[in-house]
Amino acid sequence: MRKVLVLFAHPKFEHSEANQALIQAISGIENIEIRDLYELYPDFNISIQAEQEALFEAEIVIWHHPIYWYSCPPLMKQWIDLVLEFGWAYGPGGIYLKGKYIANAITSGGSQEAYQYDGRNNYKIEDFLRPFEQTARLCNMTYLPPFQVAGTHKISAFDLKKKAESYRKFLLELRDAADLSHFKNL
Repeated sequence: MRKVLVLFAHPKFEHSEANQALIQAISGIENIEIRDLYELYPDFNISIQAEQEALFEAEIVIWHHPIYWYSCPPLMKQWIDLVLEFGWAYGPGGIYLKGKYIANAITSGGSQEAYQYDGRNNYKIEDFLRPFEQTARLCNMTYLPPFQVAGTHKISAFDLKKKAESYRKFLLELRDAADLSHFKNL
């Protein structure tokens, strides 16, 4: 059983029914640790050592966040900038993340149709996530396809419940699967 680290960042979590449902669905599961960055670091004063220790202990890392202006919330960006240090995460001596797996779990107010080349946002969601993918590659991690809940502003309670169950199943499969190679092609 692998250890899964969910790095959750939502500056207005109390207003996000979708993210509340997703987090509730994965809370309290053995070997799945949720680190709520806005709860831990409301002043943005990130403990680099604590975060690196959590990363080192995990085999699977999930960047869980809403899409904010086609990226992540500011605290997650700061987390990436500070925690993934040269000489620790990448570059000479940067060996501590090598061989780990990482994926984004994202929510978007925009619909799946909006995130198409002929949609309102002109690009697929995966295109907006390329910087995360390249960050993973730089750190010698295997980047997995994202888990996405789109159209959160209009999602029904029934569909949200199904998505939350799918998220739980996704993380359990990552935690328990004997081989993760099939996840690369999802």
